[in-house]
Amino acid sequence: MGGMVLKCRDVGVDCDEVIHGHNEVEILQKAAAHAKDCHQGVQITPALQAKLKAAIKNEGQGSSSGCCGGSSCG
Repeated sequence: MGGMVLKCRDVGVDCDEVIHGHNEVEILQKAAAHAKDCHQGVQITPALQAKLKAAIKNEGQGSSSGCCGGSSCG
């Protein structure tokens, strides 16, 4: 499908939110909205934005909790 994903936990937050999008811009917009709604007081600083960008993965890449999609997944 070619989508991208960002997990709050991947940036060190104790939160199970998983944000899906088509590109980095969409993910960052959704992450900012999520932070505003669920993590009051969080400021999206340049340092946090860099951390968010580094944590964005292609769908299915680096997933430790979901199915890897491989034939041995079970």
